[in-house]
Amino acid sequence: MDIKQLRYFLTIAEEGQITAAAKKLRMAQPPLSQQLKLLEDELGVKLAERGPRSIQLTDAGEMLRRRAQQMIDLADSTAREIRDISKGLSGTLQIGTVSSSGAALLTERLIDFLQTYEGVKFEIHEGNTFHIIDLLQSGVIEIGIVRTPFHAGGLNWITMKQEPMIAVMAPRFDWNPAADSCDIPDLQGRPLIIYRRFESLIRETCGKAGFEPELFCKNDDARTTLQWAHAGLGIGIIPESALRLSNHTGLIVKTINSEYLRTQIAAIWSKERYLSSLAKRFIDSFSEHE
Repeated sequence: MDIKQLRYFLTIAEEGQITAAAKKLRMAQPPLSQQLKLLEDELGVKLAERGPRSIQLTDAGEMLRRRAQQMIDLADSTAREIRDISKGLSGTLQIGTVSSSGAALLTERLIDFLQTYEGVKFEIHEGNTFHIIDLLQSGVIEIGIVRTPFHAGGLNWITMKQEPMIAVMAPRFDWNPAADSCDIPDLQGRPLIIYRRFESLIRETCGKAGFEPELFCKNDDARTTLQWAHAGLGIGIIPESALRLSNHTGLIVKTINSEYLRTQIAAIWSKERYLSSLAKRFIDSFSEHE
């Protein structure tokens, strides 16, 4: 099993047809079918069910698809890393970020960093915190930008200052137009739209105030929370800096007065893996903004 075979397999999985995959790879169909068979013979398992017009990955094929993508990303990252060593501080920096930290990263990190290191390029991988940590541990990215809380095993990290959570809502949900802040009990009985990562924190905080929150919608992207709140479907709970991720014109914004509903943006990196000079400079730049 080599990288070329894995690229062939991924193309077949993406296209869903041997014929379409062969066309995309600019090769004949029989050799591509043979490569798939050789891969199945080597692994001793069926990777795809062949139909008259399409193929369907088996469970083993789905697992290989996920792993193959990681291995190819790692191979590409390694090649770039080797090239970057010869280029000093003018290479490509691989960063993973969760949606709710994207706005702060752009306005307070990358712009300042680029003014100092003009030759740097970036590849940004987006996902939830668990996905970013997985990419970090597999070596696809060097630095992850996530939010607290997160599992810190095997990681180094630095954090920005704490920020409060805010409640965002259409005017019809505003129970007190004169106030620009609210307390936890004010959220009781109201339909909340939350980022899934904060569910435990929100439930625990509301529990301390003596009630169970009404979670109308749970999602994995702060932008979704803003969009649903903007549509008047409920009250969104997001970190303050995430407000810049989307148009919030017309939304009512209230700071939530709670010592518990607070979060921080963190830069994380692996304790075990190589960290390029470029990544070290970025982390130093991140530290300067604390």
